[in-house]
Order: sequence, then C-alpha cells, then structure tokens
Amino acid sequence: MEKAIYWFSKNHVAANFLMLAVMIVGFTSWGKLKKEIFPETSVDVVLVRIPYPNATPEEVERGVCVPVEEAVEDVEGVDRIKSTAGQGMGSVVIEVKSGYKVRDVMDDVKTRVDAITNFPEEAETPTLEEMILNAEVISVAIYADTDEASLLEMSNRLRDELQGLPEITKVTLSNNRPYEIGIEVSEDTLRAYGLTFDQVASAVRASSLDLPAGSVRTEAGEVLVRTEARRYRADEFARITVVTRQDGSQVKLGEIADIVDGFEEIDLESRFNGKPCMLLRVFRTGNEDTLKVAAAVKKFIAEDAPLLFPEGVSFDIWKDDSKYLSGRLDLLGRNAVFGFILVLLVLSLFLRPVLAFLVALGIPASFMGALMLMPWLGVSINMISLFAFILVLGIVVDDAIIVGENVYERISRGEDPKHAAPAGTHEVGVVVIFGVLTTMMAFTPMLGLSGVSGKIWPNIPLVVIPTLAWSLLQSKFVLPAHLALLRRHDPNKRTLSDKLLGGVDRTLKAFIERVYQPVLNLAMRWRYVTTCLFLALLVTVGGLVGTGWIKFNFFPDVEADVVIARLRLADGVAFETTRDAVRKIEAASNRLNQEYLEKHGASVIRNTLASAGVQPFLNGFEALAGAPKGDHLGEVTIELIDGADRQMSGIEIASRWRELTGPIPGALELAFQTQGAGGGNAIDLE
Repeated sequence: MEKAIYWFSKNHVAANFLMLAVMIVGFTSWGKLKKEIFPETSVDVVLVRIPYPNATPEEVERGVCVPVEEAVEDVEGVDRIKSTAGQGMGSVVIEVKSGYKVRDVMDDVKTRVDAITNFPEEAETPTLEEMILNAEVISVAIYADTDEASLLEMSNRLRDELQGLPEITKVTLSNNRPYEIGIEVSEDTLRAYGLTFDQVASAVRASSLDLPAGSVRTEAGEVLVRTEARRYRADEFARITVVTRQDGSQVKLGEIADIVDGFEEIDLESRFNGKPCMLLRVFRTGNEDTLKVAAAVKKFIAEDAPLLFPEGVSFDIWKDDSKYLSGRLDLLGRNAVFGFILVLLVLSLFLRPVLAFLVALGIPASFMGALMLMPWLGVSINMISLFAFILVLGIVVDDAIIVGENVYERISRGEDPKHAAPAGTHEVGVVVIFGVLTTMMAFTPMLGLSGVSGKIWPNIPLVVIPTLAWSLLQSKFVLPAHLALLRRHDPNKRTLSDKLLGGVDRTLKAFIERVYQPVLNLAMRWRYVTTCLFLALLVTVGGLVGTGWIKFNFFPDVEADVVIARLRLADGVAFETTRDAVRKIEAASNRLNQEYLEKHGASVIRNTLASAGVQPFLNGFEALAGAPKGDHLGEVTIELIDGADRQMSGIEIASRWRELTGPIPGALELAFQTQGAGGGNAIDLE
C-alpha cells in the first residue's frame, strides 16, 4: 500500500488518467442504465385466475376458490394461500417459500389445478402467471360524451398509436367492458345447408385468429411478431366463408347464423371529470427508460392526439408514477451540488481553498465509479438506488477529509508537499481504511435478506459499498498525487485566504481552550459520574421511544396527492344503487372543489375518476389478484394539485370530503384514504 501511494504521488499523469477514466466510463454508464421506478423483480407469488361468468361471490368461493386451495395446499414450496372471490371471477394468490424457485412451484401448482374435476360446468379454464413487480409508468384517460362502442373504438385506436411510438411497446386498456361477438346457428338451418356445428366452429376459428410468427429480441425488449387476421365486428364475421361447394358457390356465415356484437353483460361505469371514459395503462418493458416512456406519452397526448380524434374527445394524464422517479433524481442532483458547495466552503475555512476543492472532487469521482459498476452488479436507476446515493452523499468524502487535513498539517509545518502528501496519507492509512470498512460492514447485512425484500433492498448496499470503495481509492491514490503539487507553505507571505483562515483558527483555538478543554478535564476528573449520566440519558431516550412519547414509524408519511373513496354495498344489490351512490360521492368532491375555489381562488382537484362496478386502484394483497369487480363495488379517486400549491393537507381534504358526502344508505364500507408514499397500515387482519 505504501509503495502504491508513493508511486501515484510521483506519477500525476497516471492518477489523473485513473480519475478521468472512471468519470468518463461512469458518465457513459448513466446513459445506458435502465431507469425504472422500482427494481423489476418477481414477488415470489403465483396467481391462479378462474373466470366463473355470472356467479355470485359465494358461488365463486365454493365452486372454484375452495377446490384450488385444497388442491395446492400441500404442494412443496407453498408458503401461504390467499383467495379473493368476486362476482364472476375467483383469484388464488399462492406465496412461494424462500429458497424455492417460483417456476418449479408454478409447474407443480398447474399440475394440481389441471387435475381438478369438480369445477362447475360454467367455470372457464384457469390461468396461471408469475407475479412481477408492476412496471406501469403512466396512464392516459380518454373521455367524451359519446356511446360506449365509439369510445372503445377510439380507445383502441389511441392504444395502437401509443404502441407505435418507438419508446413504447406495451399499452393495455382498462376500465372498459369486454367486447364480445355472439354467433347463433339453429339446427334446422344447419340441416338445410348440410353442415354441422363443428364445421361452422372450425371455419370461424380458422378465419379469425392471430398466428404467432416468432419474436425479435432488441435492447428495448422482446417484440412479438404476429400475422393478424382476427375479426372484431359482426359484419366482418358475416363475410367468413363456411364452405365452398364444387360448383364454386360459397356459404357465408351471415347466411346461416345470427351474429350479434356488443359488450359483455356486466355492469360497469367509468367517468373521468364527469364524462364516460376508458383508461390506457402504459408499461415499461425490457431496458426501456421510464422517463422517456412518460415523456413520449405526454408529448403525444399534448401535440398529436388532438389532431387525430374528433372535436369533443378529451385526453388527460392520470397516475403518472414517473414523477416520483424524476423528483428523486432532482433531489439527488440538488443535494450533490449543495453537498459539493458546502464541503468546499466549510473546508476552505480550515484548509486551503485549493485543497478543499481537491477533497470535494471526490464526490463526483466516487459517484461515477459506482455508476461504472452498477451494470455488472445488476442495479438500475430506481427509487431505491437513488435513495442509496442520497444516503451515502453525506459520508462519501470523510476519508478524503482526514487525508487532506493531515497532509495540510504537515505542509503548514513547512514540510515539502511532495513528501508531505504520500507520508501524510500513509500516516492515517489504517484509520481511514478501517473507518470506511466499518461503514461498509453496516450495510452488508442487507445483502443477506431473503424473499421479496432480498430482491429489492440489496440495491442500497450495492450502491453504497462501491461508492465508498471508490472514495477510498480516490483518497489513497488520486488525492495524494494532487496534494503533492501544492506549493510549499510560506509563513512570511499572507494572502487574503491566509488572513481569513488565521481568524477562523484563532476562534477555534479559543473555543477549545476556554470551553472544550475545561469541560473535558471536568469529565475526566469525574469519569464515573460522566459515564452514569450518559447511561441515564441513553435509558431516558429509550424510555421515551418505548412509552410512545417519541413515535415510531417504519416509513414516514408524506403529503398525499391522491385521495380515494372506496364503497362496498351488500352482495346482490342492484347496480343502479351502486352507480347512484358513486355519483353522490363524485358530486361531493365537486362541492369540495367549489368550496376551495371560493375560499382560495384556485381549484384543489386536478382530475376525478369515478368507477361503479369495479375498484381499479385497490392496493396491497388484493391488488395482486386484479381489480375487484361486482355490482356492489364502487370507487372515486381525486387527483390533487401539488402539496406546495394548496392550503389543505390530503387528510384534511379526505375528512371534508367525507363530511360533504354524508351517509350512504346500505353501505357496508365507505373508506376515504389518502395515497402517498408512507408505510401503509400498521397491521392487516385477514
């Protein structure tokens, strides 16, 4: 180590080359790193969905959920099983034990589910999927005073347009009723044409399908190639040829069948700012950049969409999760700049300004070094890794400060900088190394976490440890090379900075001599009393936490920008009752906004989404099974303006909204909740 320090202090070109190479490669890596809101990972959960059309939740529970639970409960690797029975749909969430491969457990579960023979005849084929942490970036609401079919057609067109953008590969449609085609053929007609049901079914199946034609792998993700020939409307199905006779004549499907197209017979209503709406959810896949995906959507909605659709059709951004990532990036950037300036200013008060700059230079160099390693460590730019950068920002140059101060002390005594730099660095080498290593060790336990936590939280040590490692290398090899180029201290030559430093030094020495030293002498004289006082202070602070005087919260709540009202009526209630209740809650939000407007001169609500028959934004375990649906369910979500721009907190808005809503007759549950980035409920009872 000593030889390496002396070698770098003499070979300044090598030290500068090392620093510049790290910074250039790190800066280049920044552009290539995947940017996502949270690390994309499996949550060790297998989801089984079983559609059971027109069945009540009780029938779904008895008919499909219970048989699946009983079939898979003893599968090796299954930890816990949770079921959700809704109207027409059953979902079973299977949590996999730590140490087991999700795919292996999923195969065993599929074998058990496929072997179930007592499903109701009306139940459809179960589907299984491995749950991946959501990669949704942003949603777009399309709304207009028009009929449902026209709105669906425009929504599909908008989805195709968005999916055609180079930055986007996955867009799904939600808050809409499924579209279906009904084909009815009588036996008398079949006999008259000499046909069978199988012939008709085969003709329809062959003439309305999408054939897979392989896939193309790109850096942005996997692009599936398909030959599309699927029919979507009744007139398209009517033109399908069922059979071609020997004389060349053809029998079309429209000649022998009644074809009806329309929406699935379920009750669902979605309104955005008071108008019928549908939502398009945009996802990030592969190595796509979350910020670029969101920017592309916003640009298209603002500039292109109004030109492609008729007047009266409106678009709005909804549930933009990319703003959290961009906000965290802005916070990191501001903290890094302010941290660099503060380190520079504070060190300039005690050391030479040039020396302070060389020490502060370790901040960007260490960050670039960590960015250089992140692709090999499998770490992306996400909320967790950015938090790690912010966390390590305050300790990243501690080692360089120790080295710089020791070298400065030697130079101040008249020692030649060429000798003081390597000698001073080596003198505090052991202290600096062990100081950095102990900090690294504090983060290493996070690398051993298991389960879902073990796939997310290791992002913190995988950022902190490389950053500290590069900071240590910077202080050991690069910093001494720079410090060796400082000029020898001349006590007879006093510059403005020397005069300022002299004043600071005299003030600091006066404080040490008049305050610190007497207190230290007193504490050493009464060392046992001092020890007891600090132990008593420790016990007192622990008691304040234990008795609840100092509150404990795993994640602090932050100001919410969304408030959600969730409604649940009794099973079997008429859909119209739920719809009227949802509209009552929606009207209360409008009155709330009007109150705020009259009092403060601006609206507090940016957008409102009201849904009857579905709860699209449910969080927690229930969200894994998909949005709950049923005639008895409803939800109203309001998006607020930024917290800095309003005079009421999210909790105050939720409370006032509840007051304005009043009682809902027959409501089993009416909950008003703010949605921010806090830790959620203290406990969930199931």
